Amino acid sequence: MNGLMKLTDEEKLEMIEDAKNISRSKVFQAARITTQKGSLDDYIDFLSQNLDWVNDVPTKRITTNFKL
Repeated sequence: MNGLMKLTDEEKLEMIEDAKNISRSKVFQAARITTQKGSLDDYIDFLSQNLDWVNDVPTKRITTNFKL
């Protein structure tokens, strides 16, 4: 119950195909390198720009383990 959606079988196959495709792999690698070059301010800006996409309703979680 972490809020993540489960992938469909079709989406899983698409991800596997992307992983096997060398040109797609290079695109993902370039994107990863670009994002790692960003500063904390860039990250905060990214989060601020995408707040509309976040579900801001907290989930109810009852726990009995009060350890940190």
